[in-house]
Amino acid sequence: MKKLGSYFFQGVLLVAPVAIIIYILYTVFVTVDGWLASNLKPVIGVHIPGLGIVILVVSLTILGFIGQTALVAPIKHLGGSFIKRIPLLNLLYTSLKDLFSAFVGNEKKFNVPVKVHFNKENNLWKLGFITKDSLEEFELKDMTAVYFPHSYNFSGELYLVPADRVEKLSMSPAEVMKFVVSGGVTRIAQQDQ
Repeated sequence: MKKLGSYFFQGVLLVAPVAIIIYILYTVFVTVDGWLASNLKPVIGVHIPGLGIVILVVSLTILGFIGQTALVAPIKHLGGSFIKRIPLLNLLYTSLKDLFSAFVGNEKKFNVPVKVHFNKENNLWKLGFITKDSLEEFELKDMTAVYFPHSYNFSGELYLVPADRVEKLSMSPAEVMKFVVSGGVTRIAQQDQ
């Protein structure tokens, strides 16, 4: 019973961040679109479908720009210190922040696609991304941290593998991620030679 409870909470931790973001974006979209429909339609005489999405995208882009300026740094610091005091919220916030910064932030982590020779006997390979070149702080000389995303899912596994079994790919990280997440069914764009 204890393991079932542990699995349940692990599932909640996996689903909650994505569900919260989707819920917030949906709520903001419905609110903005409803406000526009009730206030803009009487002025211009026509309802413009999808205007709420455009305003949401533009607003998030502007917030992202403002978030990169020095004006927001004290607010981010204050908010971060508040969140650190609440254990579950801190776990969710830092996990989401690290995940998003790994994909689209200034500190992109999945930018070195590799193939790893896992089984020499059957010549089996896996595609992944180097997240840390050296693991000497774990006393693992000549080892590399490679993240392997799962297909049809937004999760993956981290393996510590011998560096001599890792080969860097001369492909776009986005193309490799798309190929892995799609289970290998997406087409890879041909690189100009």
